[in-house]
Amino acid sequence: MSAAIDITWLGMAAAYLLVLISFAILLWQQVPILGQLGMAVVRMSVQLLFVGVYLQYVFDLNNIWLNCAWVLIMITVADVSILHHCRLRVRSFGAPLFVALLLGTLIPLLFFTGLILQRPNILEARYLIPIGGMILGNCLRADIIGVRHFYESIDRDSRAFELTLAQGARLGEAIQPYLREAIQNAVAPTIATMMTIGLVSLPGMMTGVILGGQPPLAAVKYQIAIMIAIFTGTAIAVPCAILLTRKRGFLPSGPLNREVLVD
Repeated sequence: MSAAIDITWLGMAAAYLLVLISFAILLWQQVPILGQLGMAVVRMSVQLLFVGVYLQYVFDLNNIWLNCAWVLIMITVADVSILHHCRLRVRSFGAPLFVALLLGTLIPLLFFTGLILQRPNILEARYLIPIGGMILGNCLRADIIGVRHFYESIDRDSRAFELTLAQGARLGEAIQPYLREAIQNAVAPTIATMMTIGLVSLPGMMTGVILGGQPPLAAVKYQIAIMIAIFTGTAIAVPCAILLTRKRGFLPSGPLNREVLVD
């Protein structure tokens, strides 16, 4: 089978014409996000073009330290994004969330490259960076859902939560229902995807492998493996993120420490 067809710059221009359809629909319905859409398209294009050029050098050099540095940069950016969307202070939650993302990304990633793909160099740029990015992207989404739900639920139910503590419950016992619900909400999108994958859509990994010239069965094996890795990453990252931030998120007496929440 032949390799994937490269898209010409004229083809890319045609792709951008599709945005005009979105603009027309939003303008027709008077949805006030045209500026955001335009900025999103520009930022996406600039960021991806930069990453595409940079990754070409990274793949050619295939330096272990450079590969690891790039993965750490991706985790740092994801960390800041989670803090922003969850309205948490960087000083209090930055380091614990970074550790949670690191564990949630590296454990399934190294398992994938080392045992599933059986690569002699488990830190090879060609596999480490794109697969790590897929796992990390899903960990980011799950952490935003899980961490935000956890702290917002306790903040909303503060009276009932503090009453549970006043009745003698330890902090770990008091937060358990909120932790369980947060994890369930965080992993639900991934489970829903796994339930419908292949029937509703052909996902990114499978499509990429097919476009790369591999037979569909090989693409299926890649997709099954990456979905398991993604779910494992989210199952690690979300509870770790909540448990590692618990010390900063609650006062010594037990109640929620609202000083770490951004108004």
